[in-house]
Amino acid sequence: MEKARPQWGHPLQFVFACISYAVGLGNVWRFPYLCQMYGGGSFLVPYIIMLIVEGMPLLYLELAVGQRMRQGSIGAWRTISPYLSGVGVASVVVSFFLSMYYNVINAWGFWYLFHSFQDPLPWSVCPLNSNHTGYDEECEKASSTQYFWYRKTLNISPSIQENGGVQWEPALCLTLAWLMVYLCILRGTESTGKMEQLANPKAWINAATQIFFSLGLGFGSLIAFASYNEPSNNCQKHAIIVSIINSSTSIFASIVTFSIYGFKATFNYENCLNKVILLLTNSFDLEDGFLTVSNLEEVKNYLASTYPNKYSEVFPHIRNCSLESELDTAVQGTGLAFIVYTEAIKNMEVSQLWSVLYFFMLLMLGIGSMLGNTAAILTPLTDSKVISSYLPKEAISGLVCLINCAVGMVFTMEAGNYWFDIFNDYAATLSLLLIVLVETIAVCYVYGLKRFESDLRAMTGRTLSWYWKVMWAFVSPLLIVGLFIFYLSDYILTGTLQYQAWDATQGQLVTKDYPPHALAVIGLLVASSTMCIPLVALGTFIRNRLKRGGSAPVA
Repeated sequence: MEKARPQWGHPLQFVFACISYAVGLGNVWRFPYLCQMYGGGSFLVPYIIMLIVEGMPLLYLELAVGQRMRQGSIGAWRTISPYLSGVGVASVVVSFFLSMYYNVINAWGFWYLFHSFQDPLPWSVCPLNSNHTGYDEECEKASSTQYFWYRKTLNISPSIQENGGVQWEPALCLTLAWLMVYLCILRGTESTGKMEQLANPKAWINAATQIFFSLGLGFGSLIAFASYNEPSNNCQKHAIIVSIINSSTSIFASIVTFSIYGFKATFNYENCLNKVILLLTNSFDLEDGFLTVSNLEEVKNYLASTYPNKYSEVFPHIRNCSLESELDTAVQGTGLAFIVYTEAIKNMEVSQLWSVLYFFMLLMLGIGSMLGNTAAILTPLTDSKVISSYLPKEAISGLVCLINCAVGMVFTMEAGNYWFDIFNDYAATLSLLLIVLVETIAVCYVYGLKRFESDLRAMTGRTLSWYWKVMWAFVSPLLIVGLFIFYLSDYILTGTLQYQAWDATQGQLVTKDYPPHALAVIGLLVASSTMCIPLVALGTFIRNRLKRGGSAPVA
């Protein structure tokens, strides 16, 4: 069976596949946000420490398991112990949840890419109102980039309780995104600041979480990729390479992001000052050019003391322009990718070119990660003798993509973005922590660390160093337990879960409580994957007991 299993044409293909999977949108829109929130450059201290004690060891562990067992996640953990099949099942369920909503980001990327060829860019100006007497009121209260995102792209409803219908333009883009993923799958395996923040425990927790999710641990994708390796492949070296490249990409993305933040903040600050100057010039009939940025504060004080009554009427309309507050605005996720970046791009020279390049980059990152996610689902399915005996790999791949695309249409409805946030926030966090915790315990204490070390020596001819053994057996499991407790307590202490809803009348986001049916979906998302591990173990135990009972001799 091992000889019939497909293999990578070259070890570099495996490395590039892992890099493509690990380096995703989180490197671009999550890591820079954490740097800004937790002291800028000082955040690199906990980040690098967590990379050493958590990221690289767990990445190496998953690659080694896949290469040793030469099966997908379900088969690999069943080989270690039949009671651990649920670990693989949980990985497949989480990967299925991720695939359902993650490809929607690629659909949005296609939407923006197609609109990037227009001149001017459609998010650079507000549209006229129905009477053509001024700009659209919602756009004026928000901004042109926010209006294009919330109204033209999402056509978002006021709350999650108002679902609306499926919108055909995002639906077509989602279909195109899944078609791209399917075509790539068919190619097969052969081708595919502030230093005091260091004392803040949340900085360390977020650094650990970023490492954890950025490398894609627990989804089963890395095990699936490694299962196609030659047994003698040096997966230790590849784990280190992928970890370093992934982290380096995050740091590089932060440099680019902060330059965009700076450009946007400076532009908004200067634009704010110009509006104040125009307002005061018109209100007090000042000579054009008399009021400048350099003498603005001095003239404001003079006007306030000389014309107190008139100034008090104008004062509520004078904006407080602050470069520091503009720079302190921290945004992550879709808000960074589709609002902040586009606001900076629209003000650049040859904005269409930069827009095309930017959204093409987002698509490459997103599709690369999607191929890893779908591999985590497809490899266990194609490894199954029962399924593969009835359906060829192409049909299995097509069905998986079709089901994901059909379910993903939920995210193209008017309330789709709210459901997207639910899946993004709750579908994987606790589940992955539990999965990887069980993985480390299974390798070190069920299969046996000495036995696993002997297997690796036989495969690669290399002795396992003390560093990997200490991390696997003690440090990484304790760290995961700490993260698990933090997230569990955070969910409990938060109380009623809330979400950000778009208020068109105000042109801004408002906070609302999740309704009961949304809370029920959140509970199902968390339970459906985490409960796979104990339920499958219980089912295996009952089945074994029944077999023993059925085969017991009759007295």
